[in-house]
Amino acid sequence: MERLPDFSERNAHEIDYRIYGEEMQYVEIELDPDEGVIAESGSFMMMDDGIKMETIFGDGSKKDQGFLGKILGAGKRILTGESLFMIAFYNNLTGKRNVSFASPYPGKITPIDLLEYNGKFICQKDAFLCAAKGVSVGIEFSKKLGRGLFGGEGFIMQKLEGDGMAFVHACGTTAKRVLAPGEILRVDTGCIVGFTQDVDYDIEFIGGFKNTIFGGEGLFFAKLQGPGTVYLQSLPFSRLAGRVLKSLPRGGNSKGEGSILGGLGDLLDGDNRF
Repeated sequence: MERLPDFSERNAHEIDYRIYGEEMQYVEIELDPDEGVIAESGSFMMMDDGIKMETIFGDGSKKDQGFLGKILGAGKRILTGESLFMIAFYNNLTGKRNVSFASPYPGKITPIDLLEYNGKFICQKDAFLCAAKGVSVGIEFSKKLGRGLFGGEGFIMQKLEGDGMAFVHACGTTAKRVLAPGEILRVDTGCIVGFTQDVDYDIEFIGGFKNTIFGGEGLFFAKLQGPGTVYLQSLPFSRLAGRVLKSLPRGGNSKGEGSILGGLGDLLDGDNRF
């Protein structure tokens, strides 16, 4: 198990973890007695006997906020396309217990120690997987009109706040870039997984008639300016889903691209219509 660095006392639970796999990863969280972890609905994989599962409003990071406060906090999650509820897992017994969470598509799981990033990390809306109990999962509004209209992620992204460990997942291979002050990185808007709060994020028009009409890369780049740390994914899930849908046979035909006849078979079957 990997152990967190020796920092001063944390408010979030201190958890150990291990990430398994290469392309279809899952993270195993080791919970000491009375430790807990929160996760998005649908990410649970397995757990040891003795772990209690509880459905909660929002992330449960704030105490004594009252029922109305919990409703409002959970309601913000709807804006990011997530469920009102999250799942909390607690170790109520003596001894260590393990609970595991799996990435929903091929890619990598990245651990984020929020203390290393001054207590805040901003990520795309569906990147969050799980976190130590005490980490707050909220929303981050964009104050820039161009970024909101053309950024791919819209005006709203997720923000992870606190002093604990969080885990985000990305599609394909993950790249980490540490930007120096003033250093600029231009990326495809869908390739952003997340970045630290000190990174300046904006949208830039590609420009050029041929680039715009025939480039095939869209009309806008994401412009990331340092200082700060940026995490990128090599294959945006929207691109993966688009390729899968494009490759599906039309009209319920079960022949795939590996068919001997291929397109000729479709023609002979009368599936090609002019």
